[in-house]
Amino acid sequence: MGTGLLLSATLNKGLWVYFIFLGILIFCAHLFSAFFSRKRVPDVLFLVLIGIVLGPVLGWLTPDMLGGMGALFASVTLVFILVDSGIDMHLDDLRRYWVGVVQVMFYSFLISMTIAAVTAHYIAGTEWMSSFLLGSMVAGTGASIVIPMVRQMKVSDKTRTVLTLESAISAVLCIVVALAIIEGMKMGQIRFEKIIGNVLASFFMAVILGVLGGMIWSGVLQRVRRLQNSMFLTPAFVFVIYGITEALGYSGAIAALAFGIVLGNASYFEFSFMRKILRKRVPRMQSLEDNEKSFFKEIVFILKTFFFVYIGISIPFTDTMALLYGFVIAAAIFVGRFILVALVGRKNTKIDRQIVSIMIPKGLASAVLASMPRQVNLAAGYDVVPNAERIECMVYSIIFFSIVICSLLVLLSRKQIIDEEFKPEQMEEVYDYE
Repeated sequence: MGTGLLLSATLNKGLWVYFIFLGILIFCAHLFSAFFSRKRVPDVLFLVLIGIVLGPVLGWLTPDMLGGMGALFASVTLVFILVDSGIDMHLDDLRRYWVGVVQVMFYSFLISMTIAAVTAHYIAGTEWMSSFLLGSMVAGTGASIVIPMVRQMKVSDKTRTVLTLESAISAVLCIVVALAIIEGMKMGQIRFEKIIGNVLASFFMAVILGVLGGMIWSGVLQRVRRLQNSMFLTPAFVFVIYGITEALGYSGAIAALAFGIVLGNASYFEFSFMRKILRKRVPRMQSLEDNEKSFFKEIVFILKTFFFVYIGISIPFTDTMALLYGFVIAAAIFVGRFILVALVGRKNTKIDRQIVSIMIPKGLASAVLASMPRQVNLAAGYDVVPNAERIECMVYSIIFFSIVICSLLVLLSRKQIIDEEFKPEQMEEVYDYE
């Protein structure tokens, strides 16, 4: 009786409004997804706009209401998206295109960072070190945005693999380079050899941890399935791998992607030493079954829906000029990307070039890094990073406008990207660079 009265009192305080909103939002997400399939208007844009209306416009929700749970929720979303994407990847494609992925990723990162830094310096008036810090924050692409959008398009497995790997690896570059620049601003100098070393260590150690975790889990998966209500044990194990990797100072996102790739290509990782470890009790390495994959995809859909709304809520509209600068920088980055793809992707089909040129929205890594300069200044007690508040607002503005521009370009290019008859056997080799 007491519990019922307490629940009734809580609902009477207005909690029922949030239940209704969550239910309607999930229904709307499915409608937006169907609308994207029919009219080619990206559902991402609608979800972000809902967040903007609920947050900055009406003031009903703010990031502060979630506190630290907001960052945790964003990280969980990224983990599920990367694991699900890795499961759908083919190892043969990875072997064929990894050189091209590395090339376009580094070229794109350097060009985007330089464009953003130069534009911020001459347009917004930020000093050079702060400008390059801002550039490093927005030079990558958002896996939690790119992957769901690409999956709703009729693209080749090659292009999907390239964009997925680029978005995951470039997030590591953003974080490592931004942290190195902040450390350099504290010390008065930037050591490039340390940046390169940190990037390589973060990437390769994360891959090793993710692969080992995936092999262990693939080996015991058959026995795990005998347990009651075991469907969520695979995500639970991923969380453990992600947490261990982050605790060691490496990229948990890369580890999650590597874990998913192993589960999706288990037969390639069936080594003799694993059979000895498992004492030959398992006939072979196990991949996820269809119902387990469907479970992952359902979770990804729900988390993706709330993540984009959260992005809209988090965008500050307090500094009008910073918003304008963010739009200019986002547009300049897209121009640089178009030029890069036109120069290095001449052997690719028109469809591939268009998709790769468009798919550079900013996401979780940029959002996480946005508030870091302000936090560093507060911790130090002085302005280690000049114009920290403006940089934060500009980064969020760049995230927002990059999503808007990407969505509009997808809509404008629908005749070539989606509506055109798709014939994989006619696709030219992706990222065959000269």
